[in-house]
Amino acid sequence: MRKKSVVLFIFAVLGGVMGAAYLPRVWQISGVTSPMVNNLAVNILVGALIFLILGLLFAGLLLRLINKIEAYLNRQNPMTLIFGSLVTIVGLVLALLISVSFRESKSVFFNTVIPWILMILFGYLGFRIGTRLSKLKLEDWRRLFQAPGRKSTGEDTGKEVLDKDREPNFHHYKILDTNILIDGRIYDLAKTGFLEGTLLVPNFVLYELQYIADSSDSIKRVRGRRGLDILNKLQNEQIMPIEMYEGDFEDIPEVDSKLIQLAKQNGGIIVTNDYNLNKVIQFQNVQVLNINSLANALKPRVIPGEDLHVMVVKNGTERQQGVAYLDDGTMVVVEDGRYFINKQLDVVVTSAIQTDAGRMIFAKPVHSSKNIEDGNGGKKSDGSNRNGKKSS
Repeated sequence: MRKKSVVLFIFAVLGGVMGAAYLPRVWQISGVTSPMVNNLAVNILVGALIFLILGLLFAGLLLRLINKIEAYLNRQNPMTLIFGSLVTIVGLVLALLISVSFRESKSVFFNTVIPWILMILFGYLGFRIGTRLSKLKLEDWRRLFQAPGRKSTGEDTGKEVLDKDREPNFHHYKILDTNILIDGRIYDLAKTGFLEGTLLVPNFVLYELQYIADSSDSIKRVRGRRGLDILNKLQNEQIMPIEMYEGDFEDIPEVDSKLIQLAKQNGGIIVTNDYNLNKVIQFQNVQVLNINSLANALKPRVIPGEDLHVMVVKNGTERQQGVAYLDDGTMVVVEDGRYFINKQLDVVVTSAIQTDAGRMIFAKPVHSSKNIEDGNGGKKSDGSNRNGKKSS
């Protein structure tokens, strides 16, 4: 809404100026001579109203065009913009010099339309040439002014290889979503030094964290505060550069969609651990770093026969199964685990499978027969109950 208001204001000002300049001629042609109509205040007001109506009709189209231009400019490096701007100015000056010869023509087409066409054409060509020149390396400039008969040496070839453009495989901004901050592993990953560039935290992600931290639900409140603590640690310890993105996409209600739009706008990569968001991002042709994929790639393989110490937290889907979780969130399905709910248990791995959502481990208790009978009404392994009497 803020951008739209600015556009409408510009339309109104431009309309007022055009009304003051050209409406007197319109009134004269129309035969209107009344000073109540043909005066400066009325001309400005009528011109502003006409252009304001035009602004309301075309503001949406103009804003989309502006957003596309902003997205394109944000993807360019500063040197590209500097070269493009300088050569664009040169093109506009050339167009102006050429247009001088058409100014004295009595034809409206030659003294008005042709100069505008030349300005647009030379300005566009100047920007295109400037952006191309900005991408030339030092070796390319040398080759451009090199004598025709001179051959490049092996040393020059080596420098050319070292100076190759690395931009297509490098993304400066790593955009953090809400879940990755709550997860907390981004802090440990940043400390390793494997991430390069700058961490970017949008304001709408920060507001969502604050909303979660202020929730009446205690679990959500703890998660939100954890995310804010991780963000503060990243800022205070200055492990790697971190910036805040002040902008917002007011026409997009969902935070995930805003992240995707921001990544498209500045050419960044979204860092997340959300499986569903990961799929949506890939569908939108935006690059993503999934920290779960990294953890699975670095995780040592769990082999059958390996012992684990877990706590069974709930019943499984099948009869007598229990479910436990490792510290990294890997689910462990324990055979006969329903007898050990909320208990620590030593288990032995029987098998493990890998799915798109993560790794799943199947295990059974090390001392299953004894523990099952102890958990089943206090019976001991010899068949006697707590009173020492054997059951029939």
